[in-house]
Amino acid sequence: MDWFEALVLGLVQGLTEFLPISSSGHLAIGKALFGIESSDLLFEVTVHTATVLSTIVVFWREIASLVQGVFRFKYNNEMRYAAMIGVSLIPVMIVGFFFKSQVEAVFGAGLAVVGSMLLLTALLLFVSERLSRRSTFKSHDMGYKDAIIMGLAQAVAVLPGLSRSGTTIAAGLFSGADRSQVAKFSFLMVIIPILGEAFLSVVKGEVAGSSVGLLPLAVGFLAAFLSGLFACRFMISVVKKARLSWFSLYCIIAAAFCFIYEFLM
Repeated sequence: MDWFEALVLGLVQGLTEFLPISSSGHLAIGKALFGIESSDLLFEVTVHTATVLSTIVVFWREIASLVQGVFRFKYNNEMRYAAMIGVSLIPVMIVGFFFKSQVEAVFGAGLAVVGSMLLLTALLLFVSERLSRRSTFKSHDMGYKDAIIMGLAQAVAVLPGLSRSGTTIAAGLFSGADRSQVAKFSFLMVIIPILGEAFLSVVKGEVAGSSVGLLPLAVGFLAAFLSGLFACRFMISVVKKARLSWFSLYCIIAAAFCFIYEFLM
């Protein structure tokens, strides 16, 4: 991977991370188009870390408020919200500790898997959108049950092509939680898992042993961070106002491309 390829892939990651169209799936498509074959996932971890940092920048007031609330050492709204995030992390931590090698193997399975997961993403977005738009649908403030449901969705969404934000937002809407609260929680709940994965990569020395050079990693990180700032702000307004079914249609088109590329090219 050279610096230009890293720049393009970093922009792809930043622009798609907060949109319900699967950033990991688009990275797989981009790497296939560039002919990049990498035996490790360090680049993916690096650009995901960059977009998580952009999330922290966008939501820094909310995060600071949560931290201050937790250190008051008494149960309050901030501590409750932080506890909900903690509960949501349990499923993905289980996957990370016990099924990491299986997940990494799926990432090398080809674009047919990515296309299949994109179709599943499209289905989830379409159905959740139709459900939440019904006149009989009544939403409620997020609670621990909603956090657990979204946490389970996040654990499943480690598969390439299955959008993390799309799956968690769809799960939150299925549970009946408020749309704007679901979007915000979806963005905040990913911070700890991604930063934790990045920390472990550094501790284990995976940066030095990676097949991707330091320059491409740095370029990809910067591109993902800057484009992620824009995408995060944009997605908040999208979830509040726009129809997720448009993203569902896009996922179907992207899935069709994956199948055509995999089997005909």
